[in-house]
Parts: sequence; C-alpha cells; structure tokens
Amino acid sequence: MTELIGYVLSGLVTGAVFALLASGLTLSYAATGVFNFAHGAVGFLTALVFFELTAGLGWPVWAAGPFTIVVFAPLLGYLLHRLMFRGLASAGETAQIVATIGLTIALPALGLWTVDVLVETAGADLPKVTEGAAARGLGPRPVEHWSPLGGVTLDSDQVTTFALALLAAVALWAVMRHTPLGLRMRATVDRRRLATLRGVDADAASAQAWMLSSTLAGLAGVLAVPTLGLDSNAFTVLLFASATAAVFGRLQSIPVTFAAGLALGVVQNLVAGYADFAEKVTGFRTAVPAILLFAGLLVLGRSRARVAGSIAEDAPPPDYLADLPRWRRALPWTLSVAALLAWTLTVGDDYWVGLVAQGLVLALIFCSFVVVTGIGGMVNLAQASFAALAALTAGLAFGEGLPFPVAVLLGVLAAVAAGVLVALPALRLGGRVLALATLALALLADQVLFQIDAFSNGTVGWKLPAVSFGIGDTNDPRVRVVLLLALLGLVGLLIRNLERSASGRAVLAVRSAPTAAAAVGVSAVRAKITLFALASGIAGLGGVLHATFNGQITATDLPALTGFVWLAVVVLQGVRRVGGAVLGGLIMALFPEVLDNVTDSQYVGMILFGLGGMILARHPDGVLAQFAERRHRRRRRHDRKAEAEAIAAAGDAPPAGDAVLRLEGIVAGYGDATVLRGVDLAVPAGSVVALLGANGAGKSTACAVAAGTLAPAAGRVLLDGRDVTSRPAHRRARDGVYLAPEGRGVFPALTVEENLTLWLPSAADRAEVYARLPRLAERRDVAAGALSGGEQQLLALAPALVRPPRVLIADEPSLGLAPLVVEQVFALFGELRDRGVALLIVEEKASEALALADTVAFMSLGRVSWAGPREQVDQDRLTSAYLGIGGAR
Repeated sequence: MTELIGYVLSGLVTGAVFALLASGLTLSYAATGVFNFAHGAVGFLTALVFFELTAGLGWPVWAAGPFTIVVFAPLLGYLLHRLMFRGLASAGETAQIVATIGLTIALPALGLWTVDVLVETAGADLPKVTEGAAARGLGPRPVEHWSPLGGVTLDSDQVTTFALALLAAVALWAVMRHTPLGLRMRATVDRRRLATLRGVDADAASAQAWMLSSTLAGLAGVLAVPTLGLDSNAFTVLLFASATAAVFGRLQSIPVTFAAGLALGVVQNLVAGYADFAEKVTGFRTAVPAILLFAGLLVLGRSRARVAGSIAEDAPPPDYLADLPRWRRALPWTLSVAALLAWTLTVGDDYWVGLVAQGLVLALIFCSFVVVTGIGGMVNLAQASFAALAALTAGLAFGEGLPFPVAVLLGVLAAVAAGVLVALPALRLGGRVLALATLALALLADQVLFQIDAFSNGTVGWKLPAVSFGIGDTNDPRVRVVLLLALLGLVGLLIRNLERSASGRAVLAVRSAPTAAAAVGVSAVRAKITLFALASGIAGLGGVLHATFNGQITATDLPALTGFVWLAVVVLQGVRRVGGAVLGGLIMALFPEVLDNVTDSQYVGMILFGLGGMILARHPDGVLAQFAERRHRRRRRHDRKAEAEAIAAAGDAPPAGDAVLRLEGIVAGYGDATVLRGVDLAVPAGSVVALLGANGAGKSTACAVAAGTLAPAAGRVLLDGRDVTSRPAHRRARDGVYLAPEGRGVFPALTVEENLTLWLPSAADRAEVYARLPRLAERRDVAAGALSGGEQQLLALAPALVRPPRVLIADEPSLGLAPLVVEQVFALFGELRDRGVALLIVEEKASEALALADTVAFMSLGRVSWAGPREQVDQDRLTSAYLGIGGAR
C-alpha cells in the first residue's frame, strides 16, 4: 500500500507539470484558435534563461524566478504574437501547424546560440548547456524531505511543483471564466470578426492570450528542469504528453485539462511500477502518453459542432499563372531539369552530385505530402515512419533471402498497409486533431515497433544492395540522379492525372464540403483511404531508395520527429505543387552544406528554419505561390488603381444634407474582384435608410465597408463628419457603429449572459434587457448557439435597446425568421429610430423594409442606382432594382 501511495504521489508531481503545460495549450488554443506545437520550446527557453541567471550570474531564486516567469516569458509571448501568431490566426490549419513546428526547432536553437555567442565572443562567464542536468528548480535549497505516510517520502521540490501548478491552474481558470479579459479572449476565438464589431480589439486579446500562455509554459519549464535538464528534445516530448491532457479537456476546459494531466502522470507511474507485461514489450512504458493521446483523440477528438454548409478553412489559393500557356508554365522547370542533367553528367563532382541525389530522394518522399496534404488537406505527421517502415521491411525481406525487387515491393506494400491503417482515424478526425493522431501513431512505431530486434535487427540494421542497370549502378551518384529525376517525373504525372480525374474531383469535394459531397454520393471513406494509400506508397518507395543509396537502414535513421521537419520544409516551399516538394528536398540536402561554409555553429540553420515559419505566417501558400502572386500583383496594381480612379471620377456627387454615416465614392472588393463601384450613401440621425437590391448587388459589402471590416480601395467613410476610413472595426464600434451581420450576430459558444456582457458590462443594463425580453432572461445561462433563430436575432439586437449606438446597420435581419419574430425585430428598429439612432437596413424582402423606411436606396451591380424618399418608390422601381428591367428613374 505504501508503495502504491508513493507511485501516486510522485505521479501527481509529474502530472502537475503535464497539467500546467496542457493548461497553457488549452488557453492559447481557446483564445486564438492556434494549437502551438512550440509550447514546449517556450518552456525550454524560459528554463534556459532561469538556469543562466541562477547558475551563471548568481541571481537568487527569489529574483530569477519572478523575472523569467513574470517578465521574460510574457515578453517572449508578446514578441511571438507580433512576429508570427498574429498572422497565423487567419491562416489555414496546415500553415499554423508548420509555422509552430518551425518555432519548435528555432527557439531552443536561438537560446543555445545566444549562450555560445556570449561565452565565446563576449567572454561571459556562463555555464554551458551540457551542465544543465544539474539545474535547480524553484524549491528551497538545501532540499527538505518529509515522510508524512511512513515509508512515503516527499521533498520540497515536489511540493513546490505541485503547489505552484495548482495555484496557476486555479488563477487561469478564474481569469478565463470570471474576468472581462477572459471573456474578450473567448469571444475572439469564437467569432473573431464579430468580436471586432462589438468593440473588442481582437489583436490585443490574442496578444494577452499568448502572454498568459507563455507564462504558463515558462513556469512549467522552470519546474521541470531539475528532472529533464536542459534537453530541448525532452521538452518537445513533454509537450506531446501534455497534449494528451489537453485533448481530454477538449482544448476547452481548463479544470478537466488539469485533472487529466494529473491522471496522466499517475497512470504513467503505475504502468512503470506494476505493469509487468510492459517489460516484455520494448518501449511500452515510454509510449504510454502516445497510446493515451491516440485513444483520447479517437474518443474525444471528433467535433460535435454542426458542419452543414461549411466549407474548407484551408481554401486553395488562386492560380496566378492561369493566364500563361502550358508551355510557358513548364518552361522554367524544363530548363532547370536540363541544366541539372547537363551539370550532373559533365562537370559535377561526385560529392555535390551525391548531395543532389540525396535531395532528390527526399523530394520523392516529400511528394507524399503533396498528395495527402496539398490535395487532400489532411496533415499527416507519420510520413517519416512510413518511409522507415518500408525500408526496414525491405531490409528484413532481403535479409531473409528474397530477391531485391520482391523486397522493395514488400516494403512499399507494408507502407501502403500502414497508410490505410492510419487513414481509419482520418475518417473521424481532421485538421490539427488528425495531425496529433498521426504523430501519436508515429511515436508508437518509433518507441515500440521499430525497437523489436527481430524487425529492425537491433542497432546493426539491415544491409541493402545497390541497383544495377547494366550501364551502371546506384553506387554512382549520377545514376541515382537520373533514376530519381525519372521517378519524380512519373510521380508528378501521376499526381497531375489524379487532380484532373474523377477521383481527384471527389477528393476536392470531400475536402471543401464533406456534407455536400456525401449528399451527391461521393464517398469520403474511399477518397481518404485512396489518398493515404497513395501517399504512403510514395513515401515507402522513397524510404527504400533512401536506405538503398545509403547501403543500410537502422531503426534510428528516420525518426518520427523527422516528419515534423519534412512537412515544414515542403509547406514552406508550397505543398500544393510537386515543384515545392522538389525544391524542398534539394534545400534540405544542400542548405546545411552551404551553411557549413558560412558558420561553424550548429544552431544557425535551425534559427533560419524558424524564420521560414515566420514567412509562412505571412504567406501561408508557400514560396512558389508567393512568387507567382507577386508577379500577378505587379501586373494588376496599375490596372486596379486606374480602375478605382475611373470609377470614383465617374460617380455622382455625394448626397447633400446632414448625416451621421456617409459613404462617399466607395470602391471596394475582394482580391481582384471589384464589388462596389463608386457608392454614395447617407444615413441621417433618427432615420431609417432601406438598402434594397438583388443578390450580388453589393449590399453586404457596403455594410462591411461602413463597419470597418473591409477597407475600400477608394472613397471615404464619414461618421459625424469625421473621416473614419482608416479606423479599424473595433474603434468604429466604440465610436457608436453597431453592425448586426447577415445570419446571426451572436457568439455561439458564449452564454446569453456573456454575449450581453460584451456590449453591456453593467449588470443594471443587462437587467433592463431581461426585463424587456423575458425569454432571454429564462435562458441567460444557455449557450447562444443553442437558441432558436429568432432568439439569436433578438439577442444580437438587444444591447442596442439599452445602450443605443449612433448608427445601427442590420444586414438581412429577417433572414430565416418566422413572421411574428420579423414583426418584433422591426418594431425594435422603429423604437430605435424614435430614440435618434441612424439605421441602415439591408433587405432582399422589400415589404418589411419599405413599411419602416424613411429613405430607400436601390443597389445594382455595385452602384446605388436610385435613392430617394419612401413615398417615391413604386412598383416599376422595385422591378428595375430586382430584375434589371428598364432603367432607374
């Protein structure tokens, strides 16, 4: 019994560190929507600073601890927000994952490089990181020991770790659930655009979330360093263990996450102490977090949110080269291949040609990312494990006496089978959850399967022969280059045909709108399994060739975490294109060699890799797409400027008279599409302006420009005579502009009470709302997403009744509502008009708007075709506005 209690108590201490890191992960994800794979790296860097301050500069713990945790860690979080995370908030999940992976590699390298520079260049008397195993924590020194339960011993470091972790978790929960700061952060991630329309500075809320998250990571790092030492890889593994706890908390609930972290620590200790069967399975004990992570993702990872009508968040970028003929698009690559072949077969020396061959075999493996991630939109972090599995299987088969071609085939088939197995979770999961699940499987393969001596042949590995082609064999690097270029051409042709085939169209349908795809008979199961099987087969072939060219394969040649770096390199170049895979492979092989001629530091390359992640935050589609986009925009910039000036010059004069809100000569659009073409509109105080027109006329775009969520290319927005064109949406909201957007202007994950609190921080004001709308009072603790459509619309408009804005903009307020609710909504508009509010009502259904309006404006093809008093509106004008029959008079 005493032994059991000892395991539980020591497990609780380990679990406290898991729980602390997991709570920080939950916070950053819940407040920003970005799952930070670099969370452990932030903890490592903070622990490194703490170690150098205490062991190197002699700071006392009471000074070094607060400085690193309360000053350095939040400052680091703010800098990362400014440099990277702010751009990632609007990027796709793939870019988010890859950018934070780059940061995982770069942050520890930056810290270690800084220490080396200070020691070797500046002569600072700082200890090297190799001495970090003796790093101390926050507990008192000398360490005190107690035995409260007989044979169970606790020390002061353990008590300090648990107490500080528990205190931090309680404080974090209180901040997120019971402070205005926490409410703003949760509103920002729930509906970022709507949060800005309610006066929330989404950028500031995200910065505060990253600062808090980094503080928790820093505290966990300092608490963990006595156990882990200053080993960046150990902190990365610690992150994945902590991710298990975050998954059990659904990346939402901090109390559940903290409890799961504690339980994980206890379970891991109990398995280590009592699971005798684990001794017979190599690596099982260390694989417990990965097993629990995978199980938790399968059970809890699938979203229960409604997805009907949703589209892919990671939408494909425009093809900026679409205007070029096919030969012109292929010309740069054709010339590059020809030049490479000419150099390889003539003047290239063996060493550099060998490096190019190494890069091309990596490019072949990287093509698997183009299939599964670029085409399928699924992030698979197990590709390195597929390559290793195929190589080890081929080596085993060849070692057992099978012919080499048969061994290669068996290796590729083993990778395909593994890909199909990994595809099964993909049927339930997606996005970052699928990425974590594939990573868990890759870690399991590394820690269990590849450690079986009968499979991997221990530390010796398997020998593989060179491939002969009569005129030469693969011992010659030139033969390898020619062979790999041929294989890459075939794989590229296969991928292009896949994209243009019926199967490729089915994959894109599943990626873009899975519910709609299922409705028309497209099988998501077949599409996903096909992609995973094809991608794993390509990775397996590349893995076998990689081992063949090296002459052997061991279990440690292609570790699971290598897949991290591979994915990041491909996405940085452009994961949707085979050219990105080729460029990524060559950079992976050649860049370290080039860098060795510039610097002796092993850390500079890793730091530059992290800078690539920052570039990705600004250009999520990769380097190749960025070059094409720049070329396109250079050609279009002059044309668009001239178009905007011509439209503005051709527009009518601004309407006369006083107005609270005025649009003057507005030209605006999305990307290369111009939607508004010289819109002039005035909304006086105490008046209702009805903006009518058919679908696509530009009404919602005009609302977006007025509220500040879309910047115009030309023209001005005036509020009370002041030019507010450059003011962001949250500043306009604070100035009195209230937009009820199309659909429902509520935060689905927040309760009714929390939705009201964002605009009405006073309890007395909210009480007035409940008095006016008793149905909302009955459901004040219910999530807004669970309300009916009518209740949601009333909730969206209710704050304006108590604290009337200067301008209320309602975009399609009757959409999807029952007639009785529509009457109630328009009665509220009438009340607000009587209280002096300027109202701009956008409607497709003209009858309700015309009954209330004082002024009517018709829009057609991005222009206001007619504007005047309500009394002058007749059936002919309505017909002209909606059907385009006749002219506006």
